[in-house]
Amino acid sequence: MPEQPELTIQGWGPRDATGTRAEDGDAGGVEASAFPDLAEVLPKAARRHLSRELGWTPRRTPPVPVTQIRLAPSRLAEDGRLRLAELLGEEHVSTDREARLRHAGGKSYLDLLRRREGDASDAPDAVVRPGSTAETAALLALCSELGVVAVPFGGGTSVVGGLSGVDADDRPSISVDLGRMTSVHALDVASSLVTVGPGVRGPTLEEHLERHGLSLGHLPQSWEFATMGGYAATRSAGQASTGVGRFDDLVAGLTLATPSGVLELGSPPASAAGPDLLGLALGSEGALGVITELTLRVRPEPRTRHYEGWSFRSWEAGLAGLQRMARHDLLPDVVRLSDPDETRAELLDGSRAGASLLRGSLRLRRRAAGCLLVVGWEGLPAAVRARRRAAASVLRGAGAVRLGRRVGEAWRRHRYAAPYTRDSLLDAGLLVETLETAATWTALPTVHDAVRGALREALGRRGKRPLVMSHVSHVYATGASLYVTVLADRDDALPIQQWLSAKRAATDALLSAGGTLTHHHAVGADHRPWLEREVGPLGVEVLRAVKQRLDPRNVCNPGVLLPD
Repeated sequence: MPEQPELTIQGWGPRDATGTRAEDGDAGGVEASAFPDLAEVLPKAARRHLSRELGWTPRRTPPVPVTQIRLAPSRLAEDGRLRLAELLGEEHVSTDREARLRHAGGKSYLDLLRRREGDASDAPDAVVRPGSTAETAALLALCSELGVVAVPFGGGTSVVGGLSGVDADDRPSISVDLGRMTSVHALDVASSLVTVGPGVRGPTLEEHLERHGLSLGHLPQSWEFATMGGYAATRSAGQASTGVGRFDDLVAGLTLATPSGVLELGSPPASAAGPDLLGLALGSEGALGVITELTLRVRPEPRTRHYEGWSFRSWEAGLAGLQRMARHDLLPDVVRLSDPDETRAELLDGSRAGASLLRGSLRLRRRAAGCLLVVGWEGLPAAVRARRRAAASVLRGAGAVRLGRRVGEAWRRHRYAAPYTRDSLLDAGLLVETLETAATWTALPTVHDAVRGALREALGRRGKRPLVMSHVSHVYATGASLYVTVLADRDDALPIQQWLSAKRAATDALLSAGGTLTHHHAVGADHRPWLEREVGPLGVEVLRAVKQRLDPRNVCNPGVLLPD
């Protein structure tokens, strides 16, 4: 096993991903020296803006020390532990405190709040590490026999409660860590296919493929930590998904270990042999079994990359421009359109997307209510030039103004930085969370307004109001995704209830307005009460029937996906 980093209870953990430096001065009325991490991620102007807009007073709200986290004794019976050790080896079964804490929950705001308050009630009773499909299938069969819940664990980056391990019968639970299954099993260059273990992380796979002139191109914000198995289990989307496709588009086949046996799914390049059972495993979130191998579609590594910034006068004009590009099949590989509130935040936040460059752009500064668009093309130089010219014609026709390449390149350099800022904001008393959806072009403006209105009403209190920022980041011919970031003054007395109420209001609003329950974060525990509204009662029963056949004793991650 690789050497483990120091155990923390923060989110992404410490890292200077932004390249910015702490500034001297105040933090919205509080000395920046009292909040060195906050000063590092938020310039003085941004701190003042948030204090004024949110009614927020920076205050110290640090997490409890790791040693003070409450962790109940393991409920796994000794005879059960011995049988697991007999199957996997003693060294691959852990019940110690550190192993259990490392596998406690994911990275959602609620997950972080609970751990910051010293609550590790979602920690597993043991951590096990199978090394193959056969071991995983045998492990799940043993869990079914013992009545032990099994929760797959890849990078631990779920933001919708996908690792909660909640069980209505309160049975012991184990975390099935896939960290031993990290090999690249086969590479078929001629067929553009690579076969990998589920624990392989994005950087590792890209490094391997790069040696052969290939790339997967799936780059979500969790890229540095998340795993291939997790991408498949949640139907992940990456920042280049407009061009490359979502992760489910990249999966040509997979192996699913279940308590009832092993399924080999997918027949590349394509098959008409009945309904596509591969789609049952994609997005199944561990509720049907554990993904133990994947065959993925790869592509030539781009010879050139070109990212640039544009500005629209309004959100409506920006959406119309993207819709026109989509209609004429002229979309870039990367598309990110920020609404006015997010654009203003970019201008103030020197750590995000090259805002220092944007502050110097007269063309954007003259558009106080403008919307920033970042677009990127990757591929062969001649093809990129042709696509850029065609897209530029459409953008100018829609009223957009080009800001230049430096803006786009700055965004590309900082694209993974946002999660690293969250711990500092939480330490200073802020609520920081995201949610996402997708809608048709017709419904998207209504969904945008409905979500903003619901969050502002739910989180507004005693003269305080949240900052609700949105962007489109995955574009289709028929519509686009909508990603929403929320900052608000945290209710220190009832912080969990504060967000649960806001999330409930926002989810009801977006579904009523025509949005999807989720676009790429998955269902998890957080969204499952609403699943029936998206797939219908009969759809839920179909999924229940599949689960009953594959997992008759309901030991595979019962806390996610299917409503109670």
